[in-house]
Amino acid sequence: MYSMLCSVSGIPNKESKTQIKNALNKIEGVQEVGINLKTSTIKVDYNEPATKTDIKDCIENTGFKIVYE
Repeated sequence: MYSMLCSVSGIPNKESKTQIKNALNKIEGVQEVGINLKTSTIKVDYNEPATKTDIKDCIENTGFKIVYE
């Protein structure tokens, strides 16, 4: 299993957290998604066929900008 931790520019509320989590869970291979509102970080545990690119694209398509990985 792989892990990816990234910082995202401002996750304002629980609704946004749920939106991101639901979007990421649709990616085949994503096992677990943890989102910390205080630090605006997202941790994703995943297996193939999911890739880092899939996860980044999903977060950005949900309307958030990745600050660093």
